[in-house]
Amino acid sequence: LMELTLEIKKTIEEALEESEVHVLDPMQDQTHLEAIVISSSFEGMPLVRRHQRVMKPLSQHFATKLHALALKTYTPQEWEVKRSQS
Repeated sequence: LMELTLEIKKTIEEALEESEVHVLDPMQDQTHLEAIVISSSFEGMPLVRRHQRVMKPLSQHFATKLHALALKTYTPQEWEVKRSQS
């Protein structure tokens, strides 16, 4: 059985080509996950649409194992700025 974090990562990467995906399990419970998705396809896209693009392919995971996914979406430029600030 593949770890849920890896399944989610793989699903997002397949749905969004050329994306960088980090899936974290801060509570170590495999049900409340956090995903950071960096993709140039988010360029000029409002936050709601970005989240829809990521969440739609995950619907089957929500139907079964996944209870919560905190989502952060960035374009490569936004991610660079975010990383330089921390």
